[in-house]
Amino acid sequence: MKKKQKYFIEKFTTIFLVTFLSIVFVTGWTLSAAAADEKPIKIGVVTFLSGGAAGPFGVPARNGAEVLTEALNAGGKVPAPYATKGFGGAPIELVFLDEAGGVTKQVTEFRNLVQRQNVDLVIGYISSGDAIAIPPVAEELKKLTVIFDAGTPRIFEDGSYKYVFRTGAHATMDNVGAALYVTENSPKIKKIAGINQNYAWGQDSWNDFEGAMKAFNPGVEVAVSQMPKLFAGQYGAEISSLLSSKAEVVHSSFWGGDLEAFVLQAGPRGLFNKSTVVLTAGETAMFRLASQIPDGTVIGGRGPHGVFAPDNELNRWFRNAYNERYALFPTYPAYKMVQAILGVKAAYEKAQAANGDKAPDQDQVIAALENLTYDTPSGKVEMSLGKGHQAVQGTAYGTVKHVKGQLTLTKIKHYPADKVNPPEGVKSEEWIKSGFKKTK
Repeated sequence: MKKKQKYFIEKFTTIFLVTFLSIVFVTGWTLSAAAADEKPIKIGVVTFLSGGAAGPFGVPARNGAEVLTEALNAGGKVPAPYATKGFGGAPIELVFLDEAGGVTKQVTEFRNLVQRQNVDLVIGYISSGDAIAIPPVAEELKKLTVIFDAGTPRIFEDGSYKYVFRTGAHATMDNVGAALYVTENSPKIKKIAGINQNYAWGQDSWNDFEGAMKAFNPGVEVAVSQMPKLFAGQYGAEISSLLSSKAEVVHSSFWGGDLEAFVLQAGPRGLFNKSTVVLTAGETAMFRLASQIPDGTVIGGRGPHGVFAPDNELNRWFRNAYNERYALFPTYPAYKMVQAILGVKAAYEKAQAANGDKAPDQDQVIAALENLTYDTPSGKVEMSLGKGHQAVQGTAYGTVKHVKGQLTLTKIKHYPADKVNPPEGVKSEEWIKSGFKKTK
């Protein structure tokens, strides 16, 4: 009896173990297969990770991408309408690339991202020089590419693209807004000057500001326009010229290391005391150079970003999430990167819904992104220029005032999108020369 009982116990144990191991194996294989089926959306992210533009621009943009992507991949952390996981349930994978090195290098690296690393799309580009060079290559390789920051209006005013989008407004908005702001605060301006980088971004920015100022103040005189090379770093001669010009307003679209170098060099020489200095991209330096930016300086953030962003749920979430991770508040490059990623997510999920909840292909995402209106921490974005490939937003400016040793902004003024952006089909230069007419 004992032998029989032992035999049955051993046989039962063996059957149980075999069955259990089979279940574990099958279940494990099934879970692995399910995980493998969740193919990530691979995004090439191009931003400055070295050089003078990295600290104030490129790194905050990268940080914004990481904070948002991790929250999206976790699912349920980002407020509506972005609570769904990843892009339509698919996780997001970021591949970062340094934008430093110049146009030729960026074109080569773009090809590598597409052809060797097999990214599903590319989001990037701070430099307008890079942003002008990339679109023809994106069209050749037929790869969805979203420019998140670079501002020259030439991209869609001089060209038409299927695969290229820009989810941030172009520089005409910045400079028309700046001209409106200084004119409203000082309506009798007689003499203006500028210091801008000598490439597409700086040239376009100055041309638009000069044109807008002459439209608002027909008798205004240009005292001097300085155009040093990009990343020159030293501006002694230019500052001397600006000081001797006796201009009431000095306009600058400097950004990154050039902006910070200019502030540190021009401040001690008294330029900010003798003229109202307008920094259209100055928001990035507000925290880094808070004590060195003199009172009276006019600051912009290339749209309703950073300190100019609205008090909405998405903005509250983003500011807190970014601050918790980096012990800093996000500046406008971080906002604009988030704006780009959310735009693609909104388009992807719109296309997915129209495709019976199946993963959409690239053409379906492109069709959904064209003319899309979507929510961001900076408010609504409308893809309404460039045949639905160029975003418009309003903008804002404020004036620096130190209170108890802290930099604050006073006289903040927001301008709606239709007041600072040209209508569809009209080039910025023509729109400004026409006196800001709303139709062709």
